[in-house]
Amino acid sequence: MSIAIGSDEAGFELKKVIIDYLQELGYQVEDYGCYSVDPVDYPDIGVKVAEAVAAGKHERGILICGTGIGMAITANKVAGIRAAQCHDVYSAERARKSNNAQIMTMGARVIGPELAKTIVKAWMASEFAGGRSARKVAKIMDVESKYLRGAER
Repeated sequence: MSIAIGSDEAGFELKKVIIDYLQELGYQVEDYGCYSVDPVDYPDIGVKVAEAVAAGKHERGILICGTGIGMAITANKVAGIRAAQCHDVYSAERARKSNNAQIMTMGARVIGPELAKTIVKAWMASEFAGGRSARKVAKIMDVESKYLRGAER
């Protein structure tokens, strides 16, 4: 499985830890930046990862900033993407099982590296359960489609 990953400068160090961890687990990882602790605007990185996942270049993506909030908001602006902020194992599992989230976000100022690895492992091991959740995810995508059509007028 191919994973897209990105961070701003606040998430740079945690991103390096997660890249190493994912590679240890056998995943292919493509780093979309940033590549140092020099300041960057997180939306620039978030949209690159979200667009790559939406285009099918990667099955999943991980975005890291200070809180995970800005990256989640940014990624969710890309059509077809469902990004979820995950700071605990249960939320990570539910993001996949119930919401079929293709992108998870984390805050490097909120959680430490060991917890982040545990959360990533749980998220990667989880799959969409379908069932009643499939109908709900379809409704989310219908809402997105409705507003995209409205924006094109």
